[in-house]
Amino acid sequence: MPLFKIIILAIIQGLAELLPVSSSAHVVVAERIMGLNASSPQMTLMLVMLHTGTMFAVIVYFWNQWRRTYFRSQGAFNLIAIRLIWATFLTGIVGLAAMKIAEKTLLKGVPHAQIEDLFNHLGLIAPALLAVGILILVAGLLPSRESDDREPSMAQSAWIGIVQGLCIPFRGFSRSGATISTGMLTGVTRERSETFSFALVILLTPLAVGKEVLRLVHAKHITTGFSLASAMVPGLTGMFFAFLAGLVALKWLSRWLEGGRWYFFGIYCIVASGVVFYLHHIGY
Repeated sequence: MPLFKIIILAIIQGLAELLPVSSSAHVVVAERIMGLNASSPQMTLMLVMLHTGTMFAVIVYFWNQWRRTYFRSQGAFNLIAIRLIWATFLTGIVGLAAMKIAEKTLLKGVPHAQIEDLFNHLGLIAPALLAVGILILVAGLLPSRESDDREPSMAQSAWIGIVQGLCIPFRGFSRSGATISTGMLTGVTRERSETFSFALVILLTPLAVGKEVLRLVHAKHITTGFSLASAMVPGLTGMFFAFLAGLVALKWLSRWLEGGRWYFFGIYCIVASGVVFYLHHIGY
């Protein structure tokens, strides 16, 4: 893949992943416009490597805040670790179930169908963008239900994990938008919803990277260590640029979230869904 295309995808990923506007949807649309196959093993691996770049941006950006809260004592660490693991466990259960249902319904009759085969379907991305846009809009406009400044409870963590699981098979249903909005709607403060949502990224991203590397191997698109390295080099380049763009996006996100402008992202997603519907209609 040409270097300029990698950089374009990385910047789009870095900005859109950490803003609640669905990086996957934006990257897939960009891939389609540039004539790339978003469902191929190489491209799904590229997308996951870009997610890795934004994961490192999350670590750098939130590290001081996590150190003051999550790592201030052993008790505080144990409390948040249990909730993160609980949410991630439910994400896995719901995500796997959602993927199987999607494969049995949306891909019914397709030989050797995998959920990744849906990732370049703009006709599915558009309604997912619309759905998360409405969720963000509701969370941003409804009167605040914040109860206190504590970490999410087990019940609140469960809801966040369940909704996160629904994001896995559907490109366009923004993970950060859905999880932060769910936290807000269940009474978690804006700041705590944000930090909890992005802490979940640290658990999910390594699993996603491993899954896509295995998928690439099983698809027999690589047969030697050199081929694997060749597949990884473009991803590492993109990962670096996604990291830089991610830092910019996080500053923007925090300012708008804490400034009461969260619903603006919902409006954007709804408008973006209309654009994607149009692109699908004209044949992209």
